[in-house]
Amino acid sequence: MGLPVNDLFRFGLLGIAIVVIFAGAISAELQAWAIALAVVVVSVLVQVLFPAPRIEEGHNVFLVDNGRSGALERGLPADAFRLMAAEFDLRYPRERRCNPNSLGCWRGQGFPERTFAFSADGIYRRPAFSRSVADIDFVDPVWLRLGFINEAHYNWFGATDVERELRERGIAMTLRPWQLKMPYFVMYRFPADFAGSRLCWQGEVLWEGDGERFTVWRHREISCRPLDASDTGRRIFGVSIATPLAMTVEANATIQLRRLVEPAFALFAFAAVLVMLMRWRSRQLALSSVLIGLSCVVVLINDASVFGGLRPFEGGDDGLFYEGTARNIVQHLLAGNYALALQGGEPVFFYGGPGLRYLRALEHFIFGDTFFGYLLLLLVLPFVVLAIFRRFFSTRAALALTLIFVAVPVGALFGTSFFHYAKWAARGFADPAAAILFLSGFIVLIGRTPQGPSTRFIPAFCAGLLFCLALWVRPNLAPGAAVLLGGAGLAALWYREWPRLVGLCIGFVPVFGMALHNWYFGGVFVLFSSNASLPAAIPMPPSAYLTALSELLRLDFGGEHLRRGILQIARWLAGPSESFLMIPLHLAAVVVLVRVARWRSADPWLRLTAGAALALHCVALFYLSYDRYYYLTWFLTLLVCMVWLRDEGLLYLRRFAPHAMQRIERNPAQAFWARVLDRLASA
Repeated sequence: MGLPVNDLFRFGLLGIAIVVIFAGAISAELQAWAIALAVVVVSVLVQVLFPAPRIEEGHNVFLVDNGRSGALERGLPADAFRLMAAEFDLRYPRERRCNPNSLGCWRGQGFPERTFAFSADGIYRRPAFSRSVADIDFVDPVWLRLGFINEAHYNWFGATDVERELRERGIAMTLRPWQLKMPYFVMYRFPADFAGSRLCWQGEVLWEGDGERFTVWRHREISCRPLDASDTGRRIFGVSIATPLAMTVEANATIQLRRLVEPAFALFAFAAVLVMLMRWRSRQLALSSVLIGLSCVVVLINDASVFGGLRPFEGGDDGLFYEGTARNIVQHLLAGNYALALQGGEPVFFYGGPGLRYLRALEHFIFGDTFFGYLLLLLVLPFVVLAIFRRFFSTRAALALTLIFVAVPVGALFGTSFFHYAKWAARGFADPAAAILFLSGFIVLIGRTPQGPSTRFIPAFCAGLLFCLALWVRPNLAPGAAVLLGGAGLAALWYREWPRLVGLCIGFVPVFGMALHNWYFGGVFVLFSSNASLPAAIPMPPSAYLTALSELLRLDFGGEHLRRGILQIARWLAGPSESFLMIPLHLAAVVVLVRVARWRSADPWLRLTAGAALALHCVALFYLSYDRYYYLTWFLTLLVCMVWLRDEGLLYLRRFAPHAMQRIERNPAQAFWARVLDRLASA
């Protein structure tokens, strides 16, 4: 399929291949492998020898301010720059521009550092400008995937006259929720193969003529102009400053035929490989399709731009920082500046989780200017959740709990819901990625069956590495990881499972890379990131609780620290719902955690899980109480509480409310859903 995989067609093929490979059985027949290899070689050769003609594309934000224009004036044709600058001044009059000293004003941020912005889509083709494309067809710049919109130095928000984005709500806007408000331009240069084609557009286009002079064409409706031989190599600018821009090219018959070669042969090789090398299992595929389909619907409802678009992140948000820093890392790597790439934009890690910027940089090498990497990680989550529930429950019960987690947002009240992770992943935050990595390490650590984990080196190494990655992405998960890995390590030591113990240690060792980074680049010892020491990050340190206790003993019920302490505890117990009405239920859940942690007859790994959940809850007593920080905490709490409810809680309910339990168990709807779940569970 080639790299980067940056369109929905090829990403869909990749997703299907992953599902079929993991849900099926791989053939060991040598002849089938030989034929499949020959098909792949032929497919690749045909795509290399008969590529579709490429159009050179350059794009960038357009900003000018009292003589400041970055690299635009130096690199753009003088006539084109003059026309765009005049339109910018007309659209954003100088006397109405925001104060450059005000927070979030575009005038106090960076200006373009290069004429044409860097595009991760062009990493492997060495384009003349930003990237080279086989087609032009966009009515919405979000789906044009203009990577510069998330450059770190375009961090505009608040009272700024040049805005970044606008999100429109409503069912009608489900597929196109975002409007790009940044002024920008795209430039195309066509090869001779496109003679006889037509370029169509709505909005403003600057068409190059003789002597680098440009003619302005403005169309309120889609209108077209033919491309002839004289247009070969000339620059055509689409400008979106005062009016929106939409462009498409109606290619000649020869090019349309050549465009079919690459996807057709990729599809042919894809189908041949999966048919010859895989034994398909229809039931497993059905279950996988249900989980992925439901997950995709949830992601689509939340933000459709994840499926191949490039949404502009909100100014001042974590997502813009991570994405902007990741783009800088990629450019440093391509330029051979490996030290700057490893530095990751900060000599001492401060901003959020250090690891996500590096993961997003890797994502650009594989998926270009898309969010497909994060989407792929997000679609793994339901399978990880299913594996965790199957570790402690029957297959039917595990499937029911997983489907509720994915499709029924009751987790917004207790536990967590897949929608939470989809929402914050779409905003580019680190919390969903960290939770997925943590839970993946968790199921590998404790084993997928009640018999417990494997004693081999490789599974233990993978568990340690996954926990290491989770902490790189969100260091505030360290207490939970410490309890789980510490307990597993002590158990391995007690039973003399040396390969497992060594694997856990070696896999987890890279977590100290954060401290090494801070010491090497910043000359200071900081274990994770320095923002943890900010007073604002810890609104209720232990000393504040001591002061609150003294205020309580003095009966000073209006004391500042007492008030802050009560509010901190209330926010903690409000949980993902962020509603104080849920405090009694969540308090009962914490009591259950304590009960299970002390329950000698319970599964030892469940007791260790309860201890890890309690350790993560302790963080909420001191640290900031944003709900996204504790989704993982409440998921582990939900897991422990559901196992307790099955093993002990239902006994109490049957004793104190026997008639109500009988009505629930004899409900016809329960029998129906039991049959449906049994059919799916048979996969």
